[in-house]
Amino acid sequence: MCDVWPDRTVRRDSPILCVTACFSLKLDAESFFVCHLLRLCFVLILCLSLSAKTHAETENLGTSGFIDSSGTKIHYVTAGQGPLVVMIHGFPDYWYSWREQIPTLSQNFKTVAIDQRGYNRSDQPADVSDYQMDKLVSDVIATVDHFSEKQAILIGHDWGGAVAWSAAMAHPDRISKLVILNLPHLRGLQRELANNPKQQAASAYARAFQIPGAERTLSPRMLARWVQDEKAREKYVAAFERSSLKGMLDYYRANYPRPPYQDDSEMPPIQCPVLVIFGLQDKALLAPALNDTWEWIDKDLTLVTIPTASHFVQQDEPEFVTGTIDRWLRRPEKLE
Repeated sequence: MCDVWPDRTVRRDSPILCVTACFSLKLDAESFFVCHLLRLCFVLILCLSLSAKTHAETENLGTSGFIDSSGTKIHYVTAGQGPLVVMIHGFPDYWYSWREQIPTLSQNFKTVAIDQRGYNRSDQPADVSDYQMDKLVSDVIATVDHFSEKQAILIGHDWGGAVAWSAAMAHPDRISKLVILNLPHLRGLQRELANNPKQQAASAYARAFQIPGAERTLSPRMLARWVQDEKAREKYVAAFERSSLKGMLDYYRANYPRPPYQDDSEMPPIQCPVLVIFGLQDKALLAPALNDTWEWIDKDLTLVTIPTASHFVQQDEPEFVTGTIDRWLRRPEKLE
């Protein structure tokens, strides 16, 4: 595939130019390999969002604030009143990912959309160890504590979904419900990485991100290329300019499984109701990882798949996703 735009010009920040530079600079084999893999990664990012629709920018989404998570400052935007809903974005994203969901959900809930550490206005620790899953989970629990709530509903996409799954396993008494967007249960992903060659191939981008120094081949504009709305894209570029590109990739270095992949991890069962929404056009996280999700959840599971949506499902099909989440959260409690 060529990163050539309709006017037949190649963008200056194109991964193709990154690879061309590898030739011209006569980089060593390992560096060239990194460049080549990263080019493939960003072709993948474009593919993930080919079906994304254009939506008008939403203003007045809420009030900004900051949380102290054991010395790490976490930025958030909050709106509404009611049961606490913590919204956790993925890669490459920030709190604005939830712009289509906040107006509806904040009518019945107190929504709090956070910038995960490393992103936008949150602190950006320097060490890979600062992005280990227990630290990411602690940011979510600190958010619940900040708003003086005993429990919260978590909504997570991509890495935010991984954090939400992990928080529910580590702190079952603090999480009342889970809504997960395009991130299979971690046990399912681990199984597919160990046994499914297609998932292994689809995860090549993650292995590239784990290579030290990979962030030097990235730029904020490249990372924002998947955003289809032009006004929103400029917001993303500005947010990523405030972010740590190294920190973004440290999520993969600290947490993403590495080869040789093993299918032997034991994880505690999820003890709250779960809604999973999955865009089947996801090219990085494949649908077979959803199989057996019900085996790892002690409460009820609702699984909704959207054949036309990509990885960024909440932006591809915002009305459907928002309505599904809202109705599921406001449903009568399941009878025992």
